[in-house]
Amino acid sequence: MVRVMLCQPYTKLALLTVIILISVVSAAQEVRIGVLGLFHPQEFQLEPSKGSALIIHAGSDTIILEKTSDRSRAAIKRGGTEVLLSAGKRTYRASEITVTSRQNGSPDFLLIVPGKITRHYHGTLSVGSHSGALAAVVTMGLETAVASVVAAESAGDTPSEALKAQAIATRSYFVAGRGRHHDFDFCDTTHCQFLREPPPEKSPAAQAAKATRGLVLAYQDETIAAMYTRSCSGRTQTPEDVGMSSAQYPYYEVECKYCRQHPSRWQSRISEAEPLISANESSRLRVDRRLGWNAVPSNVFVMQKEGENTVLRGIGQGHGIGLCQAGSKAMAEEGADFRKILLHYYPNTTVIAMGGEPAEL
Repeated sequence: MVRVMLCQPYTKLALLTVIILISVVSAAQEVRIGVLGLFHPQEFQLEPSKGSALIIHAGSDTIILEKTSDRSRAAIKRGGTEVLLSAGKRTYRASEITVTSRQNGSPDFLLIVPGKITRHYHGTLSVGSHSGALAAVVTMGLETAVASVVAAESAGDTPSEALKAQAIATRSYFVAGRGRHHDFDFCDTTHCQFLREPPPEKSPAAQAAKATRGLVLAYQDETIAAMYTRSCSGRTQTPEDVGMSSAQYPYYEVECKYCRQHPSRWQSRISEAEPLISANESSRLRVDRRLGWNAVPSNVFVMQKEGENTVLRGIGQGHGIGLCQAGSKAMAEEGADFRKILLHYYPNTTVIAMGGEPAEL
């Protein structure tokens, strides 16, 4: 919370400056994440978590969902360009529905793609109909999002210092990486950052987010949208190495001792008709979208034709840019703290407090 103190007579310009500062700080503390879009859902089921009530706004109608009432679940379906909400014995129609708590805040709820997946979220929800599918966007607190990504991206035995490094990289990406989507800030897939449900408060991921709260990675005093990868090939890559445009931060090729000594090898077989260019992230992702995300795990591979197929043999997982999660884990196990890990994989950066939130003005 920002506390504003105006002890002296102030002008309209000064007051406007205060309001703008408060708005910027507030915006930085929330992220809008498009969820479950990978399933191209035609229907959702919505339930309040135990002890929560959901207030659903559908046009001029307000519907309350509670576990203890006859309205404990709602079905959400596409109706052309509109959304159809069924709760109890009634069906409501609106261009978009929104879901909040009784105090217009962030409730806990379950969002279900029937027969496919159930996810728990803490935030406000909006659902619309776009491009032939339902589009769900959860607006959640920045730190909730950070903890959720750290939990999704990290192995259960990851040391705390590596989790802290991941939390800072994740937060930096959320702060500086907006703009990849039109209707929301980020998606919940590896296109942006992999996100599941928020972890328990006492979990290692939540504790890592709490311990680094407000810390981001900066280059020349500007927060960077820090990229990271599951496992590199023994040396990290730059965006230019894999056919991507230059980033705000000039990523460096960094030696990764762990991946050099313990390479993550893989082999895959694809149709010869699949157009694939070596060391090209866009080409790799196009094939992965068609064949599955493990079809071409990394950009470091050799190709060999076998009849009508192409056999790929490669090393690493992911684009290979920035922090290597496997290498970070190994560094932490050897005693490195989060600052040393981040400086190794992001040379010439510093860890700073986010945004410089003012306490008094």
